[in-house]
Amino acid sequence: MPDNSWVDPQEINANSRLRASDADRDTAAAVVNNALAEGRLTATEHSERLDAIFSAKTHADLVPVLDDLPAPRGVRQDLARPQSAAADPSSRRGGRLVAILGGVTRKGVWHPEPVISVLAVLGGAELDFRDAVLPGNEIVLRATTVLGGLEITVPPEMRVVDSGTAILGGREIVGDSAEASSPDAPVLRIEGTCVLGGVEVKRKARKVPKELRLGKRVNLTIEAGRMPVVRVKPTDDDS
Repeated sequence: MPDNSWVDPQEINANSRLRASDADRDTAAAVVNNALAEGRLTATEHSERLDAIFSAKTHADLVPVLDDLPAPRGVRQDLARPQSAAADPSSRRGGRLVAILGGVTRKGVWHPEPVISVLAVLGGAELDFRDAVLPGNEIVLRATTVLGGLEITVPPEMRVVDSGTAILGGREIVGDSAEASSPDAPVLRIEGTCVLGGVEVKRKARKVPKELRLGKRVNLTIEAGRMPVVRVKPTDDDS
């Protein structure tokens, strides 16, 4: 019996046993989102296919989800061409946040990955980058919201670039501030699609620590980075 596991089904992948990566699932989700926007799928079919995509273990699992759908230029080729992590910048280590019938929050001091994927279905996600310790000068946020929302808070010096799509939904992106116009300003790039949902980006100054508001003596520690982090600790003697 021939080994059909190496068959290239509609040029999806030359090796269907290859394990699917987060980037592969995000690429497949883009095909399904595009099909919904064109009226090729109903909302129910779209939801079912997204569930199948994000539970897929191999490229072979992705084939039946996509084989009756057209793909934007380059999408199927990306899935069909296995690449090493060193050769493909898009395969950099990333983080995944999922909110289905619930919510997910990241705020305070946290360490975002260079590439973050957010999926919100009948739920919401809240990301606050004001006190985040950034991994570099740029963060890519790939967000898919279906009957859900994504709220993002950025500090004054962060530049925001949005290239996403809204289908029966909205994307409210705050304009850049004077600090964000600097050539060295950190950049947040937002991609993805919101369907019957929304993406909102707010720009806020960092909160003043409670100890400073109360006029107490404090020890200040500054951690170097693209956006320096200031640690405030009360002194042992507040007299």
